[in-house]
Amino acid sequence: MSKPKPARYRTTNWSTYNAARRKRGSLLIWLDTEMT
Repeated sequence: MSKPKPARYRTTNWSTYNAARRKRGSLLIWLDTEMT
């Protein structure tokens, strides 16, 4: 029995996709200076 092929997703709304990637990539780890 062979494995089924994984689903392939096609992006149709590139501007929204790129904005979401930019927003997701800008996650920062916020450190509180009083934590030390």
